[in-house]
Amino acid sequence: QDAFVAFHVDKVLVSKYLKSLQIGELAPDQPSIEPTKNKMLVKDFRELRATVEKMGLLEPNQLFFFLHLAHILLLETAAWLILFYFGTSLMPIIVSLVVLTISQIQASWLQHDLGHLSVFRATKWNQLLHKFVMCHLIGASAKWWNLLHSRHHAKPNCFQKDPDIDMHPFLFTLGKKLSVELGIKKKKYMPYNHQHKYFFITLPPLLFPTYFQCHTFYIAYTKRYWVDLAWMLTFYIRFFFTYGSLLEIKSLLAYFFILRMLESSWFVWVSQMNHMPMDIYYDNNLDWVSTQLQATCNVEQSLFNDWFTGHLNFQIEHHLFPTMPRHNYWKVAPLVKSLCAKHGIEYQCKPLLTAFADIV
Repeated sequence: QDAFVAFHVDKVLVSKYLKSLQIGELAPDQPSIEPTKNKMLVKDFRELRATVEKMGLLEPNQLFFFLHLAHILLLETAAWLILFYFGTSLMPIIVSLVVLTISQIQASWLQHDLGHLSVFRATKWNQLLHKFVMCHLIGASAKWWNLLHSRHHAKPNCFQKDPDIDMHPFLFTLGKKLSVELGIKKKKYMPYNHQHKYFFITLPPLLFPTYFQCHTFYIAYTKRYWVDLAWMLTFYIRFFFTYGSLLEIKSLLAYFFILRMLESSWFVWVSQMNHMPMDIYYDNNLDWVSTQLQATCNVEQSLFNDWFTGHLNFQIEHHLFPTMPRHNYWKVAPLVKSLCAKHGIEYQCKPLLTAFADIV
């Protein structure tokens, strides 16, 4: 199936694990494809994927990712040196926070690449460096991220299947159809008519320092991700030892909380601009290509947009080819746009600020 091909790099290895999961064959009268599959679209997409593979667009440029990691480590070092050389007055703390926030969010884009197995050809090296970046540099569980993010990619914007929209209806009401259903049922957990106002002071600044901070430890502990927990502890030991030597305990805790708030705000605006304005509803069991296209949109390319968003401005291409190295998205984008035009599917691409406004 297309989802299987999209997710896995070493298909021969993964196929060995599938044998233990086979419980039998489909009955002769049962369909082996989704009833709502767009057969011509799927056929053309598979031809496009074959073209992409022949063009070598699934091959990573490891120098690109090495330089990206180097600039993350340099920024993290600079954040500490600013406090060490200039002291802990207000201005050095603010500058240090900004520099460390940039380092952390760029690390989160890199761990995203590693989690999708798009940095190295060998899966084991992707997984090893993923633990280093996600657990040691950021302080969260790599397996926790994989658990949530793989489900998001499998069924983006599908209510009760995509964990990224689990905030409906408890914090926000999402999607026009789901909002109408909620109104008919007369269920109201929050003042939804004001959600475009309280969004600014809830989800962007508080997702990381509250929910994610607790949830990553909860999942890692309950699912016994002991290796991840050990790696995560190295982040906190290193952080509180290095910054604790410069800041008093109250200032240190405030520094850490504000860091998470800034990082969270950056992440939420970028991650939601490609999905939140798109169709959100129950899973309609569409084919892989249609499922991805109806839930994603792009943001215009520029050097700043590529860096600021970790190339997630090419969200359409990323969802169709999740293992593709991000430095190749711009090469496949014209081919995907042509595919959409051929089948009468809207290929949305908008300016960055317009994408932010569409969230609201």
